[in-house]
Amino acid sequence: MTNDVTRDWLGDPEPQPDPVRAARQSAKPALPKRFYKEAGVAQAEDGHRLVLDGRPALTPARRRLAVPQAAIAEALAEEWGAQGEFIDPARMPLTRLVNSALDGVADRREAVVDDLAAYAGTDLVVYRAGDPARLVAAQGAAWDPVLDWARDILGARFILSEGVMHVTQPAESLAAIRRAVETVESPTALAGLHSMTTLTGSLLIALAVLHGRLTPQEAWAAAHVDETFQAEVWGRDAEAEDRLARRRAEFEAAARIASLSA
Repeated sequence: MTNDVTRDWLGDPEPQPDPVRAARQSAKPALPKRFYKEAGVAQAEDGHRLVLDGRPALTPARRRLAVPQAAIAEALAEEWGAQGEFIDPARMPLTRLVNSALDGVADRREAVVDDLAAYAGTDLVVYRAGDPARLVAAQGAAWDPVLDWARDILGARFILSEGVMHVTQPAESLAAIRRAVETVESPTALAGLHSMTTLTGSLLIALAVLHGRLTPQEAWAAAHVDETFQAEVWGRDAEAEDRLARRRAEFEAAARIASLSA
């Protein structure tokens, strides 16, 4: 048993294994056994801490896993409490997001804002198909309301492009979107926004979720209009659907963290 309650499954950074050897072994890494009985929350000077059998949990960078919001700490405790005989990081998206917020976002806020703001210049919702008509209509129905919201609420107007031809967006629109990102003060909310953006390729959709303009379910559907159309035309691939389901779970976790951070 270890006093560092996250080292067993997140651990310190290690060199990547030899890819040839890994391919030959073709085996999943062993998951660590659950080493605690109860997960709970304790209030302390640094916020609401996740505790396992009464001991404070640590992030991979060995910070106390503590947040200002009791609701987030309780959600983390539920996630840890739901683990079975083994601890499976794949089933702990909330913990991974909070670890990222505490170990990365909090100390690199400006860099994260820069990275997010860069998405506005090539946002998914401005690049439209020229045909077939059914896809064009589906993109318009899903994406036009997001653009209308960005224009009316955030003060950002965007130019549409057909196909993959790059279009330069107005500088004042990009500045308006950057201001919207900069108003997100909580590291956990910013981590959630970043995760939603990278999972969808759309900062505008992610901001719409953060501001309550779209539900996570509506946002996910809007971000995958093209995939849905292709599946309807060519059929669904089980492996692709499985990957998509895992990514959707990550997206919904990010939306939940962002909502609880308010």
